[in-house]
Amino acid sequence: QVQLVESGGGLVQAGGSLRLSCAASGRTFRNYVMGWFRQAPGKEREFLATVSRGGGNTEYADSVKGRFTIYRDNAKNTVYLQMNSLKPEDTAVYYCAASSGTYGSRRLSQYIYWGQGTQVTVSS
Repeated sequence: QVQLVESGGGLVQAGGSLRLSCAASGRTFRNYVMGWFRQAPGKEREFLATVSRGGGNTEYADSVKGRFTIYRDNAKNTVYLQMNSLKPEDTAVYYCAASSGTYGSRRLSQYIYWGQGTQVTVSS
């Protein structure tokens, strides 16, 4: 089992920044590919970013590429999502997730552990 707890969400004005954190406990954090997803009201949960086990490789959805950065600190068992140039359409509940599979998957089904989510609201 891996327990994931997100933090760092909140209310921010358009153009602002937030950094989300996801702290992991349980089995060895470095054994998992980590990802960030979000779900807006009335919409499906969507992939945002993923980082490889060692942190050296990352991939992003087109909607956030160049604005969001995913990175991890395996010594702290934490993965982060730095979000810059936020837009009202970024408003959603943000989730981190862990995958024991191959790096690079954007499919929700590949991620076996999920956090409870943190709300991000961007005002115009």
